[in-house]
Amino acid sequence: MSTNIAGLPQRYLRTPEAARFVGLSIRTLEKHRIYGTGPRYAKLGGRVVYRLEDLQAWVDSAVKASTSDPGKAVVLPARRHTPAELEQARQPRR
Repeated sequence: MSTNIAGLPQRYLRTPEAARFVGLSIRTLEKHRIYGTGPRYAKLGGRVVYRLEDLQAWVDSAVKASTSDPGKAVVLPARRHTPAELEQARQPRR
């Protein structure tokens, strides 16, 4: 199990905390989870939790230097997409 710099166990966030961390509403983050367009998560019993590293990686994948920069990957809107659209968005950009 990885640890953070303070020597504490890895921190997991529930949906409300994770939504605040990435600056989205709870409902939007839930929609991203439903449609498979959001950050990785885990289910522990009936609880959904997010690792800080996964949230940060999801946000980092959308970073761009300018409006013409294609970025590393595409973060799709929180709605239904075809399997081909999902697969294309998950492919790293060149």
